Amino acid sequence: MKTLYFECNMGAAGDMLMAALLALHENPAEFLEKLNGVGIPGVVIKAEPSVKHGITGTRVRVMIDGVEEHSHDHGHSHDNHSHTTHRHEHAHEGHSHNNHSHANHGHKHDHEGHSHSHNNYHAIEHLVGHLQISPAVRKNVLAIYKLIAEAESHAHGVPVDKIHFHEVGEMDAVADIVGVCLLIEELAPAQILASPINVGSGQVRCAHGILPVPAPATVHILQNVPIYSDNIKGELCTPTGAAILKHFVKKFDVMPIISISKTGYGMGTKDFEKANCVRAHFGSVAESTNDEVAELSCNLDDMTPEAVAFAQQHLLDAGALDVYITPIVMKKSRVGVMLTCMCRHDNKDEMVALIFKHTTTLGIREVVSRRYVLQREQTEVPIKYGTVRVKTAHGFGVKRQKPEYDDVAGIARETGLSLQEVLDEIRTVI
Repeated sequence: MKTLYFECNMGAAGDMLMAALLALHENPAEFLEKLNGVGIPGVVIKAEPSVKHGITGTRVRVMIDGVEEHSHDHGHSHDNHSHTTHRHEHAHEGHSHNNHSHANHGHKHDHEGHSHSHNNYHAIEHLVGHLQISPAVRKNVLAIYKLIAEAESHAHGVPVDKIHFHEVGEMDAVADIVGVCLLIEELAPAQILASPINVGSGQVRCAHGILPVPAPATVHILQNVPIYSDNIKGELCTPTGAAILKHFVKKFDVMPIISISKTGYGMGTKDFEKANCVRAHFGSVAESTNDEVAELSCNLDDMTPEAVAFAQQHLLDAGALDVYITPIVMKKSRVGVMLTCMCRHDNKDEMVALIFKHTTTLGIREVVSRRYVLQREQTEVPIKYGTVRVKTAHGFGVKRQKPEYDDVAGIARETGLSLQEVLDEIRTVI
């Protein structure tokens, strides 16, 4: 399975994640030309080599109207992690373009020749809606911005539609987020994994005063994500970096067994006692031939078939591996059904909550089962009527292929052919 794995031993910021992914791209110069053509106002993104502790990686520079927004460290009790963090402390003690929105500033001010106004969340939606990007990338960009806006809203007690972003800083943030989403679309990993995130330590000065690291918005975004601090003084994980990881990463854990084809190093600007970078590995992870699953079951005798089916669909939509219903005869010869939900351990608690919510049961049984599975892949196969997804399973000396039913049925409806005729055509090319 094609896998992207982020090492976040020095946290993560938007520009560092983009730089690490850019280093994985087959043609970085061509990609930057594409990124610079999507229509982010006044922004040009450049990349250059950067060396940290003897490691050569990539640093991304976001130029706004020809000038890079630099960090400003005036001897406060924090360090700046990268060029995307703490840009405007000298003028209004602003925390960052993406860390704490300036909801309490309604003014304009000048900085290094730039005129800075403020944009709200809906203005960002409008901007992203007019970029020359695919619907899938646009959806991902807006989902990441929503995580940031909701975190800022929670941290400062301000409704999302009242959150304001610093305009120049937000052009930088738009560039970081759009760049990451575009790169992930082009790299097309089947899954994205990451290590637990080092968030740093100490304090950070922002528009609201001196706050602990990680900042409140970052903490909110990283709920249910494993984080830690190894006492490096500074804000290592920004809200933008946190939101990107929260949106894309399937699981935060130690590196799996992976056959690495390429590694990219995304460098921050600041220097620490450890190399300030995000490392991204791209390679192949073999699906396990055996693993453990939880089987959750309960007996039901006071629900209609429609209500049971409703619960079944909710569990499947939430990621259950399978949900099946078995007719049973309960005590006093009451006719009922046993609902069984097969799921992975990491979403077992969610499945338990959904069963209690959508059924009338008062108790749920759990059985842990070991299962053996074939390795699975999905490819797109062109036929003369269109493109069909084909699922391939192999292992234990067998190989099986099965076309995706929805694709077969869709072609049959469009062409007037029978399902069998479409299947016969597919078999000529697989």
